[in-house]
Amino acid sequence: MSGLVFCDQIDLAGGEPCFRITMKAPRANALEPGLLRDLHQAFDTLEKSGVRKALILGGRNFSTGGDVSRFHEAARNGRAEQYAEAVVPVLQDLIMRMIAMPAVIASAVRGAATGGAAGILFASGIAAAEPGAFVQPYYGVMGFAPDGGWTALLPELIGAGPAQGWLMANCRHGAGELQRLGLVQAVDADPETRAAELLGSIDAGSALAAKSLVWNGERLARVRAGLDAETAAFRTLIGRQDTQSRMAQFLQSTG
Repeated sequence: MSGLVFCDQIDLAGGEPCFRITMKAPRANALEPGLLRDLHQAFDTLEKSGVRKALILGGRNFSTGGDVSRFHEAARNGRAEQYAEAVVPVLQDLIMRMIAMPAVIASAVRGAATGGAAGILFASGIAAAEPGAFVQPYYGVMGFAPDGGWTALLPELIGAGPAQGWLMANCRHGAGELQRLGLVQAVDADPETRAAELLGSIDAGSALAAKSLVWNGERLARVRAGLDAETAAFRTLIGRQDTQSRMAQFLQSTG
């Protein structure tokens, strides 16, 4: 790994092992190729370890999604599609991997989980958020197509109508609303400890049986097809002049 993701093993209540994955990338854990590569390597290690519970952490911000400045730079150099290819399909494979693998995965969310990074939350079976945490899509602001499972996975969790409205209105949903929607199970000032407590309180065998029954072959196939459709739509929109202009305006407003 390149140091963007740190992995270790902790003991939950009763001494049960838990594989901990901590994102430590610059720019608020922006989903750039290096971070995504390291996350896949972390899951490789998890699979080899045989540990059945995992906890994903960020920093002050969980992750702000794709790095708009790098997308914009690639677009100005006529490489928008090439850069998207190094990010979006890799993220989509990570989301698919999380929901299909035989491990109970929890996330602890602080600050922002925006854009495609929200997919890591959506793909977690359990989550805790601090009171100031929020999720916001931003796709319409940028002119991007949704990725990370916003249309492939989120409708399976909260319904097609709420998912569509959230995307189109670019709503910012705070921790309380995320809990109401069932996307987080606890709101706590110390989400890392709370998520570990939630993991420690459940029987792994029972939880994995539930996960395999929920994410059966039919649902997995539907999500995979949806993720592939997201990727195709992202490729179509990323090279537009309007998308480049929107990225420039966003960077100016936040610079």
